[in-house]
Amino acid sequence: MVKRLISADTSDMLAMNGAQLKQSIKASEGRVILSENVVVHEPMDGITTSEYAAAFGADLILLNMFDVLNPLIVGLYSGEDSLATAKVHHDGESIHRLQKLVGRPIGVNLEPVDANADMAEDRLTIAPGRTASVETLKAAEALGFNFVCLTGNPGTGVTNAQIAANIKVAKSVFSGLIIAGKMHGAGVNEPVVSVEATQAFLDAGADVILVPAVGTVPGFDEAELKEIVKLAHANGALVMSTIGTSQEGSGASFMEQIGIRNKICGVDIQHVGDAAWGVISPEDTIFALSKAIRGQRHTCNAWPARFIAKN
Repeated sequence: MVKRLISADTSDMLAMNGAQLKQSIKASEGRVILSENVVVHEPMDGITTSEYAAAFGADLILLNMFDVLNPLIVGLYSGEDSLATAKVHHDGESIHRLQKLVGRPIGVNLEPVDANADMAEDRLTIAPGRTASVETLKAAEALGFNFVCLTGNPGTGVTNAQIAANIKVAKSVFSGLIIAGKMHGAGVNEPVVSVEATQAFLDAGADVILVPAVGTVPGFDEAELKEIVKLAHANGALVMSTIGTSQEGSGASFMEQIGIRNKICGVDIQHVGDAAWGVISPEDTIFALSKAIRGQRHTCNAWPARFIAKN
């Protein structure tokens, strides 16, 4: 047995393997917040975006734009508080250092790019170290990430079929939690969410199914989300609703509504994206979402209580 994530100390969380982290999230009963942060922009006051997110209630930190083959996080090391001064560190300690600073499980976006995707918009080319492959998933394991998220940024050509294929790869080379799905179209002509794609992800071995939050993509409603949640839970998986449509900058009242609507549908994790400022969600919206789905007590306890001499 493990502690529920919302009550765990830093030492508890960072010692968990993938299966334990999954059980810890499940035990938190829909009260887990994941914040996605861009790592290649200048942070405020010379500290990482991840530290800001944790300070305002995030339980899980997801790194976006992180290249696992050339690890660089602006603000992580002294004197590296801008993109011009930040350096790639190949000693394998970058993620361990960030884990100690934020006291949270850390994950990374890796994009299952499909070269044959039927694109609805111009394709964006991304670095090999940001795509999902045997090499990058092994690199994520070596760096010590607690989880990987197989999804797509806008215009990158990530398809559901390629996500399913890369889940199987991840299961063979990565020991942490595997999150998979799409929060928007990623530039591809296909449904963002479907029962068929969800079943393919489950069959491939995904631990957490990623779906758009109700209210973020056109036409995806509560009934469809509940169907996905029931299917995932029946197959022993969890569900994460995501705000990846810049609406993380829509203000506290919107975040509160989104939080309650998606919690009613039964999701286990609520994700808040980085597109509001292109770096991190405004801190007050992370705080508002956190308070809405678990109250002030767990929101305010999230930051200081986990650092009490237990690291």
